[in-house]
Parts: sequence; structure tokens; C-alpha cells
Amino acid sequence: MRSRLPLLLAPVLLASPASAQEARGHFASGSLAITHVTVIPMRGDTVMRDATVVVRDGRIAALGPAGGTTVPAGARRIDGRGRYLIPGLADMHVHLYADGGVPDSVAPYELGVMVANGVTTARIMSGTPEHFGLRKEVAAGRIRGPQLWIASPQFAGKKYENTRVVTSADDARVAVRQAADSGYDFIKLTLHISRPVYDAIVDEARRAGIRVVGHVDPQVGVARALEAGQQIEHLDNYFEAVLADSAPMRESVSGGLVYRLQNWPSLDYVDAAKLAAVAGATARARVWSVPTLVVFNQAFAIGLTDEEIRSRPDWALMPADQRELYLRTRARYWSQDNAAVRTETRRQAYVNVRNALVKAIHDSGGRILAGSDTPEWFHAYGFGLHRELQELVRAGLTPRQALETATLNAADFLGGPRDWGTIEPGKRADLVLLDADPLADIRHTTRIAGVALGGTWLDRAELERMIRAAAQRLGPADRVGLSP
Repeated sequence: MRSRLPLLLAPVLLASPASAQEARGHFASGSLAITHVTVIPMRGDTVMRDATVVVRDGRIAALGPAGGTTVPAGARRIDGRGRYLIPGLADMHVHLYADGGVPDSVAPYELGVMVANGVTTARIMSGTPEHFGLRKEVAAGRIRGPQLWIASPQFAGKKYENTRVVTSADDARVAVRQAADSGYDFIKLTLHISRPVYDAIVDEARRAGIRVVGHVDPQVGVARALEAGQQIEHLDNYFEAVLADSAPMRESVSGGLVYRLQNWPSLDYVDAAKLAAVAGATARARVWSVPTLVVFNQAFAIGLTDEEIRSRPDWALMPADQRELYLRTRARYWSQDNAAVRTETRRQAYVNVRNALVKAIHDSGGRILAGSDTPEWFHAYGFGLHRELQELVRAGLTPRQALETATLNAADFLGGPRDWGTIEPGKRADLVLLDADPLADIRHTTRIAGVALGGTWLDRAELERMIRAAAQRLGPADRVGLSP
């Protein structure tokens, strides 16, 4: 995946790292009431019809039948008739264009695009000290953005952009302590991590009280990552774990290995029994998975036409150099020479294995989180998360189960079940008002009528304006809108 450059934000955003307990989102003052709305609180199977939600000073003050819930005098009223209210969505794997060659001043607008798509919580997966400044500005209400959790710069065995190179156990222990002391929420792993270095990272992270997340290097493998309790991104190394014993190869198409043509025949040797076993082991280990289905499935197996790519709202949010980079990479990947190995049957097997793993992990009692990995591969923030929810449903989850991955599950993982992730009195008023029922069709999460961000009400016109403002700073606005 694309490497990220460190942020060099303007001086107004620079600040010391926020502690794990510091506020991550702003609370608006005053009162707001969403009346006569169908509420999907994301607790059990409950749906509350013709309900009223009262918000006071950024928190939900009351929730009950519209006829029996008092709206405070002077409260702003939002008519919810025919509409559906869900908790704000959490995207558990994001990056920013401002992490790279885009001017740092664009970062607040990027966060605004997330909010405009109903994303009120986000985890930045390759952090820099400057991201703490963004978090402080969000908490102060000077930037409209989601609550931010920030992973460390990537730990890797080789130098990439924004990397902490760790090649020995001693290197690893020092790096973990420094990241924890700096206030990062997670240790992020990527590539070329040897087993001794991995073991040192896990041990030191346990001592420091910080969680390990990210990729699984082939030198480490899924079994060790599950034993360590690492939160795993992208289903890394699961393809290798499900190869039949009779397979003539041990390397498959996990992660970046998907680019190696010689690895694609491995898809002819997937063992269904091993798939079920590793899914069950993941559930028993209580390891959280962020499968990022839509980026991998669309980029490497399903494919998109030029017309599909250019007609989506994401296109207007891609800087020109990134458009060209991905178009060139896509052309090479899908060249005729490659098609002889990446046959339609194998491409479908790639999708089937990834989807089957997610369904089997979930059905075994495992814990799934929604993450988009935006802005990778023609997917912009927020838009990619809605597509990820759709992909989770295609993998076999129900719409409610898919919504859980971006609401209740995310809150559980990030330690916020008492503060957000459901619609209940006392919770943060991070809410998304929809024009249609997402439980009937998960695609309806894109039909956003408005967003409450810590009690600040943003109607559709304002959300559209936020997206246009970002597009004007990121690239030519060929098409701007809210529908993925």
C-alpha cells in the first residue's frame, strides 16, 4: 500500500501529544431535538419508531416516544419523519493525503469529508506528532472532524516513509517505549519484521500498556499473531494459513504478495477445513480483525472500469499526481500478460476466500471492525467506509451486523462503550440521520440527511459544502456529492 509522508502542519496545529484520556471530540452547547424519527440504537435488535432524541450540551439527554418526550424550550428541532437515526460511524483504518505531498493546510478539510459521510470516529494508521495537533483542534471545536485515535509511525525492518526501523530486539523495545511515552494509542506494524523483533515488540508493548496492531509479516505468521493478541489488518497472512498441506508452495497472495504473478496459482490449493480452523482460532483468541475487503477485492480481483472510477465522487478528491500514480499501477496490474495467471476463476477465488474468512470469523464469535484504508486505490474517506459496509454484507453479514462493525464494535475496541457507539442517554451526540432504512438495505447508509457531531447539527447542504471545500483544495472538482 502507499507509503505516507509525515505531516508538517502549520504552527497553529502543533501541540504536545494528547494523553489517552484527553478529550478527542468537541461538545456543542445548547439543545437539539430530532423528533418523530425511527431510532436504530445498536443495542440488541431494538428499533424505536416515532421516537424523539433530545441532545443537551453535546450529549444525549433523553430518548423516548415522540408523544411522551419533552423538547426543551429553544431547542433546535429536526423533523425526523420518515427518517432513520443511527450512531455516528467509525472508520478504523484511515490515512490522509496531507500525510504526503498535499499541503498540510488541507488536512482539516480531509477530516471534514469524513464527517460529511457520517464518520464521527477515525483511527489514523500511520501517525506523526502533528496528528496530535489535529486532535487537539478537533476537541477544541476549531476543526470539524471525527474523534481521532492515532497509531504510531509504522514499525518495519526497512526504511519507508514515516517509519521507525526496528532490526533488533533492543531497537524494538526502545521504539515501543518511545511511542508509548509520546502518547500514541497503538504500535503499528508493517513489513520485514523478524520473529525475534516481533516478540520483543509484543513483550515491551505489554509492559507499556499499549496495543499492537497492523500487518502480519510472513516471518511471524497468523498463529503467532493470534497468540500475541495482535489486532490484525487486511487478513494478513491468512491466505498462507489456509493453503493445503499438499500445495507445492507456501507463499500465497496476502497483502503485497498479491502483485507476484507466481503466487496466484496458490489459490488452487485453498483448504476449506483450514479456513474454518483459522477462523475459529481467531475467534477464540479474541483478536479483532479489520479485513478492508473493498480495497483489496476491488483493486486486485473485481476491478473497476475507467467510467466507474471517474464517475464516483472520490475522483474529485484525488490529487492529480495520485490519480496518475494509481492509474499507472492499475494499468500494469491488469495488463494482458498478467491475465493469463490471474484468471477469472482465481480472481473469484481471491474474493471468495477473503469473504469466507470474514463470515467464518464472525460466525465463530470473532470480532470484526470496519476499516476502509482510504484514500487507497480510488477510494476517498467516508465513501470507502460505506462501500466496506456493503462488502461486509456481500460477505454474508446482515446489515445490522455490518453496522455493528462501525459503531458498537469500534466503541468496544477503542474503550468507549460508555461514551459513544450506541444511541442512549448520556452518550456523545454523534448521530447520522438517514433518508432510508439501513437495516433493509445497507446501501442506505449513504443517504445522509444530516449529521450531529458532538451535538453540532450539520444539514445536508452543509455536508455538501464541506466536500466541495475539500475538493477545491485537493484537485479539479470533476464531480462532488455524497453518494458513493
